[in-house]
Amino acid sequence: MSQRNKSTVAVRHGIEADKHHGAVVPPLYLSTTYSFADFDTKRDYDYGRSGNPNRDILAEALAQLEGGEKGIITATGMAAVHLVTQLLNHDDTLVIPHDCYGGSYRLFTSLEKRGLLKLKVLDLTRADSLAQIAEIKPKLVWIETPSNPILRLTDIDAVVNAAHAVGALVGADNTFLSPALQNPISFGVDIVVHSTTKYINGHSDVVGGAVIAKTQELGDELAWWANNIGITGAPFDSYLTLRGLRTLKVRLKQHEENALAIAKYLEQSEYVRKVYYPGLESHPQHELAKKQQLGFGGMVSFDIAGGLEDAAAFLTTVKEFSLAESLGGVESLICHPATMTHAGMEPKARLEAGVGDTLIRISVGIEEVADLLADLEVAFAKTQPGKAPASADSKACKLTPAHPALW
Repeated sequence: MSQRNKSTVAVRHGIEADKHHGAVVPPLYLSTTYSFADFDTKRDYDYGRSGNPNRDILAEALAQLEGGEKGIITATGMAAVHLVTQLLNHDDTLVIPHDCYGGSYRLFTSLEKRGLLKLKVLDLTRADSLAQIAEIKPKLVWIETPSNPILRLTDIDAVVNAAHAVGALVGADNTFLSPALQNPISFGVDIVVHSTTKYINGHSDVVGGAVIAKTQELGDELAWWANNIGITGAPFDSYLTLRGLRTLKVRLKQHEENALAIAKYLEQSEYVRKVYYPGLESHPQHELAKKQQLGFGGMVSFDIAGGLEDAAAFLTTVKEFSLAESLGGVESLICHPATMTHAGMEPKARLEAGVGDTLIRISVGIEEVADLLADLEVAFAKTQPGKAPASADSKACKLTPAHPALW
């Protein structure tokens, strides 16, 4: 890994890479094909699916930031997750956390139903899960820390030691914190996955994913599969994502500052039953967060007082938070995981993960925090969750589950 500071890597990698015209910012290469230097003599690139300069610059930057040897850029975050599963055969076991992102859970369970892998779902926050890993002897252990949307933490070091002891690989979804705030490879993780749609791009205008491998050998195998199944990212998407990456650290600083202020406010509110934010000293895993993270991030979840109607009324009353999927953009978003991000999970599995009707997730943006807090205050005062019946208008807010196949 480069010895330069992460902010410098994010800002400078690829700068002045153009040797033809001296462009400071890497040009956009849209060509789908590249000429051969001679008969049977390829240049660095031959075909857009197999390689592209913009995609490679982004992959190299992310590999440096995560401390890995090779990065692969994919068309979406779920494509990145799917890519990692190509390392598994039908008789290999994949261990996943019980509270992983709904889209990942749906993918893993769908692959199991087709007989493409064996699946074991564990609560990786429990101490006995380490013994279970030793007993199962999986091919791959998947961790997501902090988890989406409850922000539970997995002890990365402990899981890595348990998995490696039985010859298993460990993959980690680092989307919620980004390489600016957590580096799982430094704890021995073999593969790191990102939905670059989120904090890495940071502007809610590009869908993409990334896989970073700890070793060159593993990275080459994943790159072969990415080319083989055709899930590599587009040049323009890589170009825009690299532009977003340049400001990652400064954005995360403001996200985190605002998120902590909102979490503290929610913790004191009479309309909130429980707040989930590892940056709070009251969070049961606060010390673990300080041990393995470089910050606490910009995601805050909470259980609102009352029931589904109270959640619906509140979600449709706030003005400075957009009711929308996704996260990590400069604008604040708010969502109802049970009917949105995790609608693809079976109700039983969703409830076991803690995603109930009153859970609300906020992706805290970089707006002036006083405006965000004032908006929450007004929304709580108008709806009075758990204390006053929701208005007729609020009840008609159409918070019905999206079709599971769409999310």
